[in-house]
Amino acid sequence: MSQYWSKLVHDLDPYVPGEQPKDQRYVKLNTNECPYPPSPNALAAIHAAADERLRLYPDPNADELKDAIADYYSVERANIFAGNGSDEVLAHVFCGLLKHDAPLLYPDISYSFYPVYANLYQIEAKQIPLRDDFSLNLKDFSGKNGGIIFPNPNAPTSMAVGLDVIEALLQANRDSVVVVDEAYVDFGAETAIPLIAKYPNLLVVQTFSKSRSLAGLRVGFAVGHPDLINALERVKNSFNSYPLGRMAIAGAAAAMRDKEYFASTCQQIIATREMTVQKLTELGFSVLPSAANFVFARPPAGNAEALYLALKQRGVLVRYFNKLRINEYLRITIGTDDEMNTFLQILAEL
Repeated sequence: MSQYWSKLVHDLDPYVPGEQPKDQRYVKLNTNECPYPPSPNALAAIHAAADERLRLYPDPNADELKDAIADYYSVERANIFAGNGSDEVLAHVFCGLLKHDAPLLYPDISYSFYPVYANLYQIEAKQIPLRDDFSLNLKDFSGKNGGIIFPNPNAPTSMAVGLDVIEALLQANRDSVVVVDEAYVDFGAETAIPLIAKYPNLLVVQTFSKSRSLAGLRVGFAVGHPDLINALERVKNSFNSYPLGRMAIAGAAAAMRDKEYFASTCQQIIATREMTVQKLTELGFSVLPSAANFVFARPPAGNAEALYLALKQRGVLVRYFNKLRINEYLRITIGTDDEMNTFLQILAEL
């Protein structure tokens, strides 16, 4: 029935999410979900919001959530855009801020949704190669462009750059928008949000799916100058004026306010990550320096695909990318200590 498709749909190459098999119970280390439950305060807020008010539309502006984010980062409500997961926020960013005559720049090894969105919105894009050691050289993002986007820490490589490097890029690139995608920033990198006061072309995107354990709720946000936020609001209100439901707004706001629980789970994941890196290194793996809730590691023989398949057969899921330059690496999400010990034991046996 594809004769009914538009030419645009025929030309799309959709994003492929991490597999979610249901044939058995797996140790699931393939989609970078948090291994710990959401804040108890968030769960209580979600339950409290599940009442007769569900017959009414939610707040289209998600002001409760915006206020919680603004308070956490010491910015104003006008600096916040909220959306249905950071992927939706990024979709509006591509449509509203990155579609220009000059090419969009992003890393060649990076979040694989970027080329999908560029294709969907018919944006000319140029991929900037990472260094041979997979580090991100922002000095290479130079020349006339219609925008720059990169994750910090990068995915799937897990490596981060410092704020001094990001600020140097902003100083050299004042005529287009720079988007820093901070999905994993809470596990060892430093957020660029404080820089929005100095650079009106900076937009920072974050998610509640990783460090705040709310992947199933679908909440993301952007922080930037009100002019950038207004552009995103115009796109949102031309597409879906009620993106966040009542329970999502209440739960995410409560999670943002629960700073103690958030810090505790992040610290647990970082400690488990360091243990995992040590054990993988002892097994002969080459592991990139990680500031995320996952590691990117090369087996001693480079046989990543075979190892991925063998682990899956034994009930452990990790992520394998059959792509040039990274097809000898596995991306391994950090789970609980028990999950990682199970993974490491099976890995040693293999």
